[in-house]
Amino acid sequence: MKLLLDECLPVDFRRHLRGHEVRSAEWAGFKGLKNGKLLREATILVGGDPSSATYVRMKGNACRRVGLASLPITLPETASTDDVLTAVKTLNADPRVYGILLQHPVPRQVDERLCFDTIELRKDVDGVTTLGYGRMALGEPAFNAATPGGILTMLKHYGIALEGKEAVVFGRSPILGKPMAAMLVNANATVTICRSRTHDLESVVTRADVVIAAVGKPEFIKARWIKDGAVVVDAGYHPPGVGDIELPGVIGRCAAYTPVPGGMGPMTIATLITQTVQAARNGSWASRQPGSCLIAQRLPTLLIICRRLWSVGGMSFPQYPRRVSPKIHPGDHEAISV
Repeated sequence: MKLLLDECLPVDFRRHLRGHEVRSAEWAGFKGLKNGKLLREATILVGGDPSSATYVRMKGNACRRVGLASLPITLPETASTDDVLTAVKTLNADPRVYGILLQHPVPRQVDERLCFDTIELRKDVDGVTTLGYGRMALGEPAFNAATPGGILTMLKHYGIALEGKEAVVFGRSPILGKPMAAMLVNANATVTICRSRTHDLESVVTRADVVIAAVGKPEFIKARWIKDGAVVVDAGYHPPGVGDIELPGVIGRCAAYTPVPGGMGPMTIATLITQTVQAARNGSWASRQPGSCLIAQRLPTLLIICRRLWSVGGMSFPQYPRRVSPKIHPGDHEAISV
């Protein structure tokens, strides 16, 4: 079993970007038109949860590495729903902000669903609003929930077909399990959603061609449940570096798997960045700002850079030919209309 990207593409964001279009004259002009602040993504963090703070910091670092401006907003643990709503509404009205992320989870006293649904659809680059979810589930244009969207893009990137396959999704959260199931249905897979209380889990999982884990319990899914040749995607992470699946017992038998850590975390962040760029491309910015035509011409360059970020995450394959570098095609992440 070999990590596909190890020998072909650098894992570090900065090292990779230095070797690509970032150093070109076109990229320098693209960034310089707005003094490095052409596009801005805002993240609201409520409280001091260490894991959430680390994730927000990772998002900010990734944004800076591709030339986006990141705007972190931190509210105290005692913040009320009204406090969070005020922050969201302020960002909705800010024309410099193209993407708004409210870090999950929020303290118990905050109405998370109300706050999510206050984010304008055109700025919902994390795919958390009720309206966005409904449109996505019906096959209408909307931004995907970030982690499920990253999973689907990754599977497509590696040529893993979903049509006609039996897929099992562990977890039913509104930001991961449920949107993941809807996306798989739209990809013509046969989908079963499981949770910790599902009866006879082993018999359900044994049938699955694709197993996607987001149950939030360390190594809850046993290796013996997963059949030989399955595709295994683990979206969980728990100290000291394990996921929701007993991965060691699967690696030698599966067709492909995501490593933990280093698999879906970077993919999620790359999805957020890509969708923020798409939000800017979808907007009417070009009709409002001086020099906008030139910037609009350079937006595809940033989209290319964002596509390359997918190489930071990835899947592993057994007996995969050495020195194979997946190709990224210009149409992989075309902008959507929201």
